[in-house]
Amino acid sequence: MVLFAEYLPYRVTYCLPLVDWHPMSRPLDKTCYELSSSGDFMQWHQATVLHQCLSQTAVMLSLKRKWTPRNAFDLCSHCLMCVPRNLQITKEHFALYQQEITPREKVHERCKNICTPKDTFNRTLLHTHDKSRTDLEQVPKIFMKPDFALEDSLTFNAVLPWSHFSTAGGKGNRDAASSKLLQEKLSHYLDIVEVNIAHQISLRSEAFFHAMTSQHELQDYLRKTSQAVKLLREKISKIDKVMCEGSLRVLRLSLTRNNCIKAYNKLKLMATVHQTQPTVQLLLSTSEFVGALDLIATTQEVLQQELQGIHSFRHLGSQLCELEKLIDKMMIAEFSTYARNDLNRPLEDDCQILEEERLVSLVFGLLKQRKLNFYEIYGDEMIITAKNIIKQCVVNTVSQIEEIDTEVVVKLADQMRMMNFPQWFDLLKNIFSKFTIFLKRIKATLNTIRSVVFLVLDKNQKTRDLEDTLQKNSAKDSTVDTEVAYLTHEGMFISDAFSEGDLLPVAADTTSQRNTSPNSEPCSSDSVSEPECTTDSSSSKEQTSSSVTPGGVEMMISDDMKLTDLELVRLANNIQELLYNASDICHDRSVKFLMARAKDGFLEKLNSNEFVALSRLMEGFILDTEQICGRKSMSLRGALQSQANRFVNRFHEERKTKLSLLLDNERWKQAEVPAEFQDLVDSVSDGRISLPEKKTAATEERKPAEFLIVEGQKYATVGTVLLLIRIILEYCQCVDNIPSITTDMLTRLSDLLKYFNSRSCQLVLGAGALQVVGLKTITTKNLALSSRCLQLIVHYIPIIRAHFEARLQPKQFSMLRHFDHITKDYHDHIAEISAKLVAIMDSLFDKLLSKYEVKAPVPSACFRNICKQMAKMHEAIYDLLPEEQTQMLFLRINASYKLHLKRQLAHLNVVNDGGPLNGLVTSDVAFYTGNLQALKGLNNLDLNMAEIWEQKR
Repeated sequence: MVLFAEYLPYRVTYCLPLVDWHPMSRPLDKTCYELSSSGDFMQWHQATVLHQCLSQTAVMLSLKRKWTPRNAFDLCSHCLMCVPRNLQITKEHFALYQQEITPREKVHERCKNICTPKDTFNRTLLHTHDKSRTDLEQVPKIFMKPDFALEDSLTFNAVLPWSHFSTAGGKGNRDAASSKLLQEKLSHYLDIVEVNIAHQISLRSEAFFHAMTSQHELQDYLRKTSQAVKLLREKISKIDKVMCEGSLRVLRLSLTRNNCIKAYNKLKLMATVHQTQPTVQLLLSTSEFVGALDLIATTQEVLQQELQGIHSFRHLGSQLCELEKLIDKMMIAEFSTYARNDLNRPLEDDCQILEEERLVSLVFGLLKQRKLNFYEIYGDEMIITAKNIIKQCVVNTVSQIEEIDTEVVVKLADQMRMMNFPQWFDLLKNIFSKFTIFLKRIKATLNTIRSVVFLVLDKNQKTRDLEDTLQKNSAKDSTVDTEVAYLTHEGMFISDAFSEGDLLPVAADTTSQRNTSPNSEPCSSDSVSEPECTTDSSSSKEQTSSSVTPGGVEMMISDDMKLTDLELVRLANNIQELLYNASDICHDRSVKFLMARAKDGFLEKLNSNEFVALSRLMEGFILDTEQICGRKSMSLRGALQSQANRFVNRFHEERKTKLSLLLDNERWKQAEVPAEFQDLVDSVSDGRISLPEKKTAATEERKPAEFLIVEGQKYATVGTVLLLIRIILEYCQCVDNIPSITTDMLTRLSDLLKYFNSRSCQLVLGAGALQVVGLKTITTKNLALSSRCLQLIVHYIPIIRAHFEARLQPKQFSMLRHFDHITKDYHDHIAEISAKLVAIMDSLFDKLLSKYEVKAPVPSACFRNICKQMAKMHEAIYDLLPEEQTQMLFLRINASYKLHLKRQLAHLNVVNDGGPLNGLVTSDVAFYTGNLQALKGLNNLDLNMAEIWEQKR
């Protein structure tokens, strides 16, 4: 009991109503537990009750405030309830507590005098606070831990070691002293804590008591307020019954009616949406893909905006998406079928579009679904159809030729190679005609597709212009649409009810419309006036505009085409490129057909007429395709150029070989000119460079002429040159027939002219004809005839040059320099022949005049011999060369004669002194001059014989 009494002060923390529980009170619980466990229950109970009462008293004493409890329960309700009725309380019960609390009271008074009021903060308060903190630091940290619990054996042993309470052995006195020391230490800790608690309470007690005293006034205010609110509610209730209840009921019924109308319209809309799938199936059965897509798009928008969240339609959106994907596949398959049917129609001379309405509908649907690569399907079908066209044409032609046994020759290419040129040429012509119709048909179809694309593009542009206009107008006249809220059972805002006045007549109109047109589509009559049921945000947005294609097909273009202008322009360009590809495909297939026939060298064996006919046919087809498609295709043109190059090589080699044979057999004698050659030359003179047509009977009766008349001049020529002129004209005509080989023909013709010049020089000037032909000698007549033939060719070179120049591109004019070089070579050759003729006479003069002696008789034998040779020369060349050339030639011969005579006279020391020798020489010279001027065409020749005499110095 003594031990328990000593621990009584620690229980004060349990009874303080304004002080938090502190863990230092835990040791007392353990002590009481020990007393109860020892069996002295009555003593323990009395001590507990007294402890609680004294603790409550200590609390009131520590507060030191004038506070009067209203009843016994305010003093210590817990103590009165716990004190037994038969317990007698005397002053002795308080003696021990009074002894313990007296020193603490003194400490409390001392602290009270030291502490300053809380509203003044000075150095003393700071010092006191610091001292309190210092005192609290003396308390072991273990009591301050948040997880302090004496139930923990380690914590309990640290606070109350069991060794202090052990009475075993002879250590009782020492253990008692240790226990007392521990008790004093804990008491000291308690004092420190209580002082700090009291200090904190003193700082906050004034506000607490002020709140307690003002609580009664607050309760009075609340009571008066409650009565005023009750009175106000009664007045409002009366006003509500008299003035508002009827009006609100009318508004509520009106809103209810409108809500019912909306619900009805929603149900009608749901019924229509429910019929979407059967309707789509019905449209697809008639290939109305555009209508089905529009219906799906409208339904999707209605589901997302007006029927969103409806449980019964939760799967309809995904089903419509799958249906839309199915329609995409169906449209692609349908377009593929259409392309196949369109391209595989019989290729008659008919370019009408197959089922234009169906095509327009398909293209519009594909554009709506952004399937912008549908034109590739058409391109693939074009390739297959082009192959089939050639195959079918070959099969039809082979079946009509009896010479080809299809059972023996199985392969189609081998059967085609067995055709002769006329049969193969007709086959190629048939293929080209089929391809021409094929391209025209493709062009018509692609033009229709492009027109659809351009109509959509134009619609987009108009839509943008309309939106810009509407935006400008809306900026000037803007209106605000009021939203109508649903009225709940609790009422609504009056401002929301004001708009119902406008809805009532509209609702009546919708009722009449619904009665007059019960079968109308939802959201078209009843729902026009309902803001939440209108389809302005859904199906009505798909406003359509009517457009007409070039073929007269009307189609509806909706505003939901989500294609940009760039995509549409790119698609239109791709479709135009597809037309170009069609031309390329036809040309490529034609090239393969051409190469298949050329494998055995068939095309290289064609004669000029056949190849020209083939070239003209191919050129005509190329021009037709370029006119249809608007662009050049180079594959067939390149194949034609390749074959033309081979033809040119063979053509040139044949002519060159022929010319070589003619020159090797030419005896260089003047040949008669047949009438056909004269006609040929005459046609060239008239500006027509072409080969003559078949000979008529009248032409065959005409006799050959001795000379070839060219623009009034006579040309003595050999047979080789006549044929060379014809060959030259063949080159020129070949250029007219095949313009693509102009440059090659120019090069080959230049080579041919150079060959003739060099070879004729070798044969005549080089005397090659002596060994090749077997001539005994090259006479002056041979030389003059060769010169005249060269002059004839030179006469035609400018004409040939002009012919080629008219057919060359400006950048190819540099090739014309070949003709300039050839002309120079021919002139040099002619000059060499003239020099050769002069050289022949010069050697004769040197031989004869070196033996000349000035003596009688006159004329001397030397001069008579010279005049005889001059006459022979004149006779040989006069009929071959023009008079002017003859005079020039004899002037040069005369100059050579004078030079040799002057040298011989100087050697003989004969001078012009009027002596006998001078007279003899003068007589011989006069004889020479007379004979020379007596020759035909030389009578006016100025011989100037005075130059034979040395001039006096």
